[in-house]
Amino acid sequence: MARESGLHRSEERIIAGVCGGIADWLDWPPTRVRILYVLVSVLSAAFPGIIVYLILWFLMPGPGD
Repeated sequence: MARESGLHRSEERIIAGVCGGIADWLDWPPTRVRILYVLVSVLSAAFPGIIVYLILWFLMPGPGD
């Protein structure tokens, strides 16, 4: 199961692998996580999606780390 390895960026990435890593961790399809992330970012004024993504990009370990 993916949760045993902890939260990490995915090798199957579109930009940085953040949503793919979250999908691996949750054992969800990556497309679902990406769509939810974009919808929450666009529809919520209180969720700064780009800033959170950039922070996660730098804080989450890479797939080989």
